[in-house]
Amino acid sequence: MDVDAFVVAHRPAWDRLEHLVRKRRRLTGAEADELVDLYQRVSTHLSMVRSSSSDAVLMGKLSSLVARARSVVTGAHAPLWREFVRFWTVSFPVVAYRSWRWWLATAVVFFAVTVTLAVWVATTPEVQATIGTPSEIEQLVNTEFASYYSEHPAASFAFSVWTNNAWIAAQCVVAAILLGLPIPYILFQNALNVGVLAGAMFGAGRGDVFLGLIAPHGLIELTAVFLAAAAGMRLGWSVISPGDRPRGQVLAEQGRAMISVAIGLVAVLAVAGLIEAFVTPSPLPTFARIAIGVAAEVAFLGYVAYFGRRAVRRGETGDIDNAPDYAPTG
Repeated sequence: MDVDAFVVAHRPAWDRLEHLVRKRRRLTGAEADELVDLYQRVSTHLSMVRSSSSDAVLMGKLSSLVARARSVVTGAHAPLWREFVRFWTVSFPVVAYRSWRWWLATAVVFFAVTVTLAVWVATTPEVQATIGTPSEIEQLVNTEFASYYSEHPAASFAFSVWTNNAWIAAQCVVAAILLGLPIPYILFQNALNVGVLAGAMFGAGRGDVFLGLIAPHGLIELTAVFLAAAAGMRLGWSVISPGDRPRGQVLAEQGRAMISVAIGLVAVLAVAGLIEAFVTPSPLPTFARIAIGVAAEVAFLGYVAYFGRRAVRRGETGDIDNAPDYAPTG
């Protein structure tokens, strides 16, 4: 795009929209119609600049102008139900979908560490000796691991699981403030716990029990944690390497995306908690319990892929519509 030619061609429309926005309390009917038309045209100009130019100054000016014009055009907030539908069909899934590379990389590294630790524990008696005495390990693998899922009432256990998992995800969200630097440590601590437990169970020949109890809820639970971690690390990296755009603009966009992830994962982790409380300890056959967990995982990934890909094709980012990257001063 020839930015100079673009500015020359469209500056009259921008100046006129600026004038009408400043005059918003004294608009005639014809001027109000003109403002709506100019708002739509300048919104298109902003999209063109964002996709074809790296001129941060121009993007900032148009973003501010469009945001102020939108406040005049809309006047009131959209109905709550419409915002609710938009969140679950656009805002949350598109942020998750756009983070898929970070999400996948986080999962691959986590499982690589977990499997390595599990194999090390399962095949090294000296390591098992540091976990506990033979009798303690025997009690863990034969009794304690399975009873953990059924020793409390299902409803209270579901709430306890949800709050615990939400806390792990919340740590990843909060760590984004610190550029995501603590997130690898948080993930390693969880990989260590899962790997050591898996190693002890497989080493005792109880691997089928471990998988049968951990897989139903663990798939969607870990997926949610990976998404929180990926979004947090992506935010941190966007600050370190913002590309051609101003660091403040990128941080604002990624920060708002992080909020969408945090809200969305509340529901996802609630599903994981319900599965862990009601399905994992149920008398259903192992294959049926695992099938429920796989179905929940496939449903979630399918939801993100369908709505996220559709939103990306429409040019959505999950950000607030035309949100300004800097507070307007005009």
